[in-house]
Amino acid sequence: MKKSWPLVCVFLLAALLVGGCQKKEAPKVQIRPIRVAEVGSVQTLSSRWFPGKAAATQEANLAFRVSGTLMKFPVDIGDVVKKGALLAQLDPRDYQVELENARAQVRKVQADLALAKAEYLRVENIWKKDSGAVSQSMLDTRRGNMTSIEAQLNSAQASVLKAQDKLRYSSLRAPFEGIVVEKFVENFEDVNAKQKIVRLVDTTKIEMTVQIPETMISQAYLVKNVYVVFDANPDVEIKAKIKEIGKEASLTTRTYPVTLTMDQPEKFKILPGMAGKARADHKDFESPVDEQESDYIEIPLSAIFANKEDSFVWIVDSADNTVHQRQVEVGSLTDNGVLVKGVKKGDIIATAGVNTLVEGQKIRIIK
Repeated sequence: MKKSWPLVCVFLLAALLVGGCQKKEAPKVQIRPIRVAEVGSVQTLSSRWFPGKAAATQEANLAFRVSGTLMKFPVDIGDVVKKGALLAQLDPRDYQVELENARAQVRKVQADLALAKAEYLRVENIWKKDSGAVSQSMLDTRRGNMTSIEAQLNSAQASVLKAQDKLRYSSLRAPFEGIVVEKFVENFEDVNAKQKIVRLVDTTKIEMTVQIPETMISQAYLVKNVYVVFDANPDVEIKAKIKEIGKEASLTTRTYPVTLTMDQPEKFKILPGMAGKARADHKDFESPVDEQESDYIEIPLSAIFANKEDSFVWIVDSADNTVHQRQVEVGSLTDNGVLVKGVKKGDIIATAGVNTLVEGQKIRIIK
């Protein structure tokens, strides 16, 4: 056993020498993913087109409120009709008879009421002159009879109004100016109340809904004018306005719906369903610059970081994907960012996480 100790020591010494000769692994360089922007090309709603589809400002499937046999159907698909124009007519004879019967019932009840009033006044006059000539119960009976007939008259008059409404409902009229785009029945058919008869759309004004990314939706409130181009006539730009900005993003696309409205152009007619695209007016994103800031350039505000005295941006070196600090002079704020001096058009600058970057750090650009 004593002879084996030197051999063990030799093996231990060899193991220590081999371990000491192995090189230590160099620490891995941390590569930061960052967002960037090209100076002079700040993306706004005016820098791209957004697809959409035309829709009518008003559209309705119209129906009768009563049943009957269709007697007149004077419109065809494609007809332009004015507000109040006759679109369809049911046979009105049953409703005319109902109205006449209701009016006759009113006349009958009016006659009954006149007789009941006369009888009551006669009995009341006798009772006033000689209360013993007629009983109180007789007077009360005549008064009750007169009141009952008055209630019948009110009911009969309500029946007249109802019959007049039914007769009026036998005519289907346009609630607004528009184009007939679909007919659901044919003339002389028996139709039921609330059954679809005709579809009318108002094309005097056109709407279009476009989807705006959540990264740009805040700019929508700056937009005053929008230009729309339809595939059917791509050479004509149509001026539009924002009607409504959606308040909730799509869960799948993370975009917000923005509804535009526009008048019909003179050169061609926009029909519902036409495909097109829209962009904001460039002028809505041009920030006013005074003479003292004429040599400044606009960048996103998120690109600026500062110490106690100076302001800086990170310039991205595209050759080796590293960032380098550059001092800038900050001017006034704009609707889309801030004016600075010290960068030039075409420079690539970091726009997110600027306070955690370090000089010469390797980065990966997030598209």
